[in-house]
Amino acid sequence: MKKLVTDARNDNPFAALEGLRASLPAQPAAPAPAKAEKAPKPPRPAPARAVVRIERKGRGGKEATVIEKLALSDAELETWTRDMKQSFGCGGTVEDGAIVLNGDQRDRAVAFLEKAGVAKVIRG
Repeated sequence: MKKLVTDARNDNPFAALEGLRASLPAQPAAPAPAKAEKAPKPPRPAPARAVVRIERKGRGGKEATVIEKLALSDAELETWTRDMKQSFGCGGTVEDGAIVLNGDQRDRAVAFLEKAGVAKVIRG
């Protein structure tokens, strides 16, 4: 039978660390407290009224749904336009403080505005 010869290369490299285990703290350190987050701004109330009408003049005979009198900031108009375009599957833009959607979207627009909380929606 051959005799096993131990070599330094075969020793466990972590054996020396085993003796230091007793000096470690019993509990892991608590994580650093997270930064205090700012409270989100309360949502702005929906506009009191909106006028929904269809327009063909100056559009090459094509129909466009125009939503006016919303009294929203430009950023809010852009957000509402984006949401309507995604919801209705149509194109659209903001022109002179009004939302303009491609095609006849009056029924959908009225339902969307009522769901968004607009108190009075006028079909023009």
